[in-house]
Amino acid sequence: MIALLVAAPLLGAAVLLCGGRRLDRVGHWLGTALAAVSFVIGLVLFTDMLGKGAEDRTLNQHLFSWIPVEGFQADVAFQLDQLSVTFVLLISGVGTLIHLYSIGYMEHDERRRRFFGYLNLFLAAMLLLVLADNYLLLYVGWEGVGLASYLLIGFWQHKPSAATAAKKAFLVNRVGDMGLSIAIMLMFTTFGTFAFGDVLEATGETGEGKLTAIGLMLLLAACGKSAQVPLQSWLGDAMEGPTPVSALIHAATMVTAGVYLIVRSGEIFNAAPDAQLAVTVVGAVTLLFGAIVGCAKDDIKKALAGSTMSQIGYMILAAGLGPIGYVFAIMHLVTHGFFKAGLFLGAGSVMHGMNDEVDMRKYGGLRKYMPVTFVTFGLGYLAIIGFPGLSGFFSKDKIIEAAFAKGGTEGWILGSVALLGAAITAYYMTRVMIMTFFGEKRWEPDAEGKQPHPHESPKSMTIPMILLAVGSVCAGGFFSIGDRFMHWLEPVTHHDHGDSPLSAATVTGATMVVLVIGVTLAWLQYGRRPVPSVAPRGSLLTRAARRDLLQDDFNHVVLVRGGEHLTRSLVYVDHTLVDGVVNGTAASVGGLSGRLRKLQNGFARSYAVSMFGGVAVLIAATLLMRAV
Repeated sequence: MIALLVAAPLLGAAVLLCGGRRLDRVGHWLGTALAAVSFVIGLVLFTDMLGKGAEDRTLNQHLFSWIPVEGFQADVAFQLDQLSVTFVLLISGVGTLIHLYSIGYMEHDERRRRFFGYLNLFLAAMLLLVLADNYLLLYVGWEGVGLASYLLIGFWQHKPSAATAAKKAFLVNRVGDMGLSIAIMLMFTTFGTFAFGDVLEATGETGEGKLTAIGLMLLLAACGKSAQVPLQSWLGDAMEGPTPVSALIHAATMVTAGVYLIVRSGEIFNAAPDAQLAVTVVGAVTLLFGAIVGCAKDDIKKALAGSTMSQIGYMILAAGLGPIGYVFAIMHLVTHGFFKAGLFLGAGSVMHGMNDEVDMRKYGGLRKYMPVTFVTFGLGYLAIIGFPGLSGFFSKDKIIEAAFAKGGTEGWILGSVALLGAAITAYYMTRVMIMTFFGEKRWEPDAEGKQPHPHESPKSMTIPMILLAVGSVCAGGFFSIGDRFMHWLEPVTHHDHGDSPLSAATVTGATMVVLVIGVTLAWLQYGRRPVPSVAPRGSLLTRAARRDLLQDDFNHVVLVRGGEHLTRSLVYVDHTLVDGVVNGTAASVGGLSGRLRKLQNGFARSYAVSMFGGVAVLIAATLLMRAV
């Protein structure tokens, strides 16, 4: 039955992409229905799992041997446990709501059937990734996610910016994918297997150096898929795709894959402290990096993209804390799935009513015209900044507590970074909220001269937004009652309370203080004064943040130009050294053969002289030897 979770959306993708135009009228409903089927199957399996003891909840299903050769066994087999079923429900549940939203959002697109086929393919690949019972099969889902994201980001391929963004995402992710492929090779040479159970059980008997190498390669893979420093440059450009794609990538699929990979491989990182430290550093740097970028973006989707980068940074930071943070990394991932999907769908609703305008400087006062969007988006906003009682308050605060619980200087540094990130989050999200829904209207005609007439979106779009808003409000509190989420995941991820120098109440109080500071600063800057139609020049940091903190400039100088110089150097070595040796050898042989050829001239007198000379030499040598 586990295989049906993947089979349902995979069947939808095959039918919709191969069925032709005869399915244009019903394709969107078919794709949504099959996504819902996967969610229902996940609920059935989850319910069955609840009726079992904590240690008996793992289910395995072996389909067939994929590559059965001597010394190499690769199986298509699935593993459903507390961790994977959590992802299944998030992927299929939020994914189904995004499918439903897309029915209205893509209503007038001529290629809507193909779009839903790609959405189904995305769900199938992500479900395969989290259900695989071995790293090699996980890699298949990993690459499937990359392919689906490429197809969806570049779906409006008539726009050069969309085509470029799709290629950029694909290429940057290939760098991370190399890390995963190398890690899998190292696993096979070290353990002789790819299976999660065998690999993770053998970590205690393996040298730390090998585990560190594997851990660093897994981290590189996670950086690519989850848009973490230094492979984060693709995420902002990926906003060129339709808004439902952005919601799916940021909330339920692609960017969560890296967090899953690290938590699933927890035993490897626990036995490799250096690799684990690298994970925390990457998470801490990225949560600040993404938050700063989000502060300077006027494009509503790109501001939310910076937010996603930052929030995934929190999750990676928590995953790097080991058993102290694994549970909270996944808890924040789930709550983030609700409020970030709601925020992106809300942004799409705003764009729907504003002639696809994305510049927040051309919004203002929309709360009066789009009340449902305003309320649902507002609840997502309160959840992400950690307003008391909403989901983010319970999940992100736990990560901040876990960071301090790491202990020592490292704990103080990580905890302080997490607190600073919370303040910046409150600032940039309040900025988005004010510029979009408050103040005076700043609407302008679009490129075709049409004046926007903002209005509420249809029910096919607002109903998913309402359901996600409910999750944004309730999920964190529900998970925290009796620490139920922690107890649910603990048999798989394990949990350690750590040794925090601060009490939970102190950390919560500090978080509330920085939240108020962030909100107040944003209100003073954007709420009490008119928002200019053109962004002021700003400080050096602001200008750098508008250019994504120069990440593309860095990549161009270090990677593109570096690659060009390396290529030119290799060409020079090839022409001068390699070709020189080959051509010199050929010339030497040719010259020698030319000289030897003169000895074979076809004249009998020359051969007679040669014979006479040879006989003379032999006679002289013989006489000399006798004389001696």
